Amino acid sequence: MRSELVNAFGNVYLTISLDHDNQWIQATWQGYSTPEAVRTGMEAYTETLEEADYNAMLIDTRSMVGSWSHSLEWTLEEWAPEAAKAGLQYYAMVVNPETFAEATADAFYANVESFEAEVFADLATARAWLRRCRLQQKELGKYQTT
Repeated sequence: MRSELVNAFGNVYLTISLDHDNQWIQATWQGYSTPEAVRTGMEAYTETLEEADYNAMLIDTRSMVGSWSHSLEWTLEEWAPEAAKAGLQYYAMVVNPETFAEATADAFYANVESFEAEVFADLATARAWLRRCRLQQKELGKYQTT
């Protein structure tokens, strides 16, 4: 499954896909995101997570332009608790270092309490962290495959 969200100009700003092998949702942001786009996008990948019955997300914001600080409060106060209710336990976000988006991601990481979240500078490290989380969960007998 793969879905794309487009802005008013017809440009793709978010691609959401299922990684069946790793059992997580992968979402890739592109361009500048308005508050409406952030909200619509995050709600879309949370719905996908719930439908797939997965508990992890890999979010790639390296192609995002600018900050998403306009949506940080909503993300922490409304989206994060709802995502946790939908089953989210592990959230890996990949950012470009030394950008406005990284500063917002760091603020998100420092304040999120609904699930485990980490911010990474590269995709491989983020994937490795999610795999470790899933492996630890399996070893504890808490992960149920569908």
